[in-house]
Amino acid sequence: MIVFRYLSREVMVTLSAVSAVLLVIIMSGRFIKYLAQAAQGALDPSVLFLIMGFRLPGFLQLILPLGLFLGILLAYGRLYLESEMTVLAATGMSQRRLLAMTMFPAVIVALLVAWLSLSLAPQGVARVAQIINQQDAMTEFDTLVPGRFQTLRDGTRVTYTEQLSEDRARLAGVFISEKKLPDDQSKDRGITVLVAEKGRQEIHPDGNRYLILDNGYRYDGNPGQADYRAIKYDTYGVLLPKPEVSEDITEREAIPTSALLSGTTLREKSELQWRLSLPLLVFIVTLMAVPLSRVNPRQGRFLKLLPAILLYMAYLTILISVRGAVDKGKLPIGPGLWWVHGLFLCIGLGLMLWEPMKLKRASRRAEVARG
Repeated sequence: MIVFRYLSREVMVTLSAVSAVLLVIIMSGRFIKYLAQAAQGALDPSVLFLIMGFRLPGFLQLILPLGLFLGILLAYGRLYLESEMTVLAATGMSQRRLLAMTMFPAVIVALLVAWLSLSLAPQGVARVAQIINQQDAMTEFDTLVPGRFQTLRDGTRVTYTEQLSEDRARLAGVFISEKKLPDDQSKDRGITVLVAEKGRQEIHPDGNRYLILDNGYRYDGNPGQADYRAIKYDTYGVLLPKPEVSEDITEREAIPTSALLSGTTLREKSELQWRLSLPLLVFIVTLMAVPLSRVNPRQGRFLKLLPAILLYMAYLTILISVRGAVDKGKLPIGPGLWWVHGLFLCIGLGLMLWEPMKLKRASRRAEVARG
């Protein structure tokens, strides 16, 4: 029992540290993407942390299996390097018994991943999709920040306001610059600049929103050419474009698992298999990690780390590729993703049997040499 608690603690501590590092890396990259959209006015800055919170279960369901895999490799690799595993082996600790003890933290991780993939992750994706839809309904008027230039339409439109009322209904000191694209159907080319003393928002019966500018000028022309046209106006209406918010989520990812159980389409069935595959992935990578963690103290603990990571990435890559092929009908839904798990289960069993067989052969050669 003492050895069991010791091994479990080593694996769980390393798992937590590795998963935390991976989570910070992944979330930082995704947060930078959302931050760039907020800087362009496509997202309200107040919803950034809310979106990240709802996306957290989706990140964790993929991070935890990898964290467990690396945790076993690093924790047991250190024990082999410091000859602690040699001492345990001398007291009767076989590799099968070590695997059985390792399955306890694997069961905890698998249950957590199952909860995330079957329940929390779909709910989080649904909430993110709801927030994104709300952001799509906004206009640049709703995301303006006084004193800051805001870029929309892939950088072809820049808006600035010096002052903005608390109810976001009136502006003062307005500047709008819009670059006409080559394929634009309007007769105007080059750059259009609008300046106005003040502005207000109007909503028409068709749902379109317009920014009504008062007391200003419009300048049209091409940079570097002296053919600019200046028009003074008392009132001018500008259609407010909607920010384009991009998010790489699909509708099926937000479907509750209970609804997928009665799904009839290929995409729904493959999504259900994918969600069930993640907890199963935990047990198979545990089976592979235990023999791969065995290292020779003379070779160092990181000798097998790179091949092990490549093996894990191959597992996950094939799983994702087969999922896409099933979605498109290129592979039958019957075997679906299960044959991939079966393949790597055989690899794990082969790795478990390889070390004992190698030790037996070495023992026989030693006996022959002594004889």
